[in-house]
Amino acid sequence: MEEIISFKVEKEFSNKRLDQFLALVYPEYSRSFYQNLIENGLVLLDNNSVKKPSTKVKTGQEFTIIIPPSEPLEIEPENVPLEIYYEDEDLAVVYKPPGMVVHPSVGHTSGTLVNALLYHFKNVSQYQGKERAGIVHRLDKDTAGLLIVAKTEFAHKELQKMFQDREIDKKYKAIVSGIVKKDHGLIDLPIGRSIYNRQKMGTVATNLKDALTEYWVEKRFEKQNLTLVDIKLHTGRTHQIRVHFSAIGHPLFNDFVYGFKKSNLSSDLAKNLSDKLNYHALVAYKLTFRHPRTNQILSIELKSLPKEIEEILQELSK
Repeated sequence: MEEIISFKVEKEFSNKRLDQFLALVYPEYSRSFYQNLIENGLVLLDNNSVKKPSTKVKTGQEFTIIIPPSEPLEIEPENVPLEIYYEDEDLAVVYKPPGMVVHPSVGHTSGTLVNALLYHFKNVSQYQGKERAGIVHRLDKDTAGLLIVAKTEFAHKELQKMFQDREIDKKYKAIVSGIVKKDHGLIDLPIGRSIYNRQKMGTVATNLKDALTEYWVEKRFEKQNLTLVDIKLHTGRTHQIRVHFSAIGHPLFNDFVYGFKKSNLSSDLAKNLSDKLNYHALVAYKLTFRHPRTNQILSIELKSLPKEIEEILQELSK
């Protein structure tokens, strides 16, 4: 069954290319996927097909996209570079770079983490099907960081239960808009499917589920009106960190989907850094958990933040 979605152009996106606009407001699909939709007449403005991906969008325009029914996916192992932080017979911990999709879907049939896992590991759990081989938890396409991969069905089931029981400690770093005043805080706001935009999550939403995010301010960049925060997730809702920080008035740097506006930045330096970064500034940098078979406590941490994030922090600190 085809999916029909509409997006209104906010001021922040005016004069962007149509394919770029769609990839920013609904990053579930790639820019090339949207280019293909546009060229096939499946993106409409005022009920008329828009045929050029390079078409510049204007504030107030409303575009409708028609996503055709998905066909069965052919999932093949691919020699995609993969950084492995830990590995044994049952599981592995790997680094997912920003821009990589976790598992194949319509518009993302290759180059995903699953394609890489099938190539790099002799055995990967297919307990939930080949499309989600080894996947027990996810990160958004533009969120970089560490992921646990199940290699056996035993580990897959045990790890899923540990995530459900909130036994796995997940730590993140994020650059957020504005100056966060409290050195330490808890964001306790239920999250569900937004009533304003069904493609987004929100705190004014349907099917609300409890969500708790804890944070510590690591550094404030007063001149640029930005803050670096260290975050611990106590629950694992979809887009939780992005929704929570947006809800308290501090959307993630470059998270255009959840309220980031370049116009709110207070320096040319910060605006230039926004232009250079093509993803939102959120990194899952540490995982601590009990090994499902040996009960050994594993604590895995990134050697360094993504190069672009490191460069931004260096520039902001000057």
